[in-house]
Amino acid sequence: MSVAAQPAVPVAVSETEKKTNRLMVLVWMIIPLLMTIYFSFIRFSLLNPDVKGFAGIENYQFLVTDESFWPAIINTIILIGAVLVITVVFGVLLAVLYDREFFGKNVATLLVIAPFFVMPTVSALIWKNFIMHPVYGLVALAFKAVGLPPIDWFGQIPLISIIIIISWEWLPFAFLILFTSLKSLDAEQKGAAAIDLRNHIKLSAVSVIR
Repeated sequence: MSVAAQPAVPVAVSETEKKTNRLMVLVWMIIPLLMTIYFSFIRFSLLNPDVKGFAGIENYQFLVTDESFWPAIINTIILIGAVLVITVVFGVLLAVLYDREFFGKNVATLLVIAPFFVMPTVSALIWKNFIMHPVYGLVALAFKAVGLPPIDWFGQIPLISIIIIISWEWLPFAFLILFTSLKSLDAEQKGAAAIDLRNHIKLSAVSVIR
């Protein structure tokens, strides 16, 4: 005689517990921010630990007047913008591609999300020494095989190299968000969107907005 499985009963969370959790999250976020602001107004040097005291806005003045400050800001904006565009565009394409059944889908999905579980330090070493190395990297060997000169990625185009590495690492995150958004849509909507590729793109845009 089989016994029907009882549905799981959701655990009720009291308002006090909710407020406590919110307060803990707020404290967890505020304390590092306040410490950062505090240290920005004091004198501190790793080369000379004896240098101490209140600095006022001297640290900010030094930062703004440094000749490398504005190029760093521009490079950061370029880096963030490029990574966002690459991860969103390719995330949408992969989500649309994986939103259908095909042979080996589970293995292919695992390969797509695998970079997200690689530590950033390990990822940087793999790309630097195994893929982008100008002498024995995989890209250099491929270029030599077709008669093209290898590229010193970090010597000639360091910003593009970093954009590629970070995009590769965060593409699985964008893919998972967009893929789950597509899965949450109504089956009739997806059936209508399957008529042509343009409807697929519109459907993905709707899922992003949601």
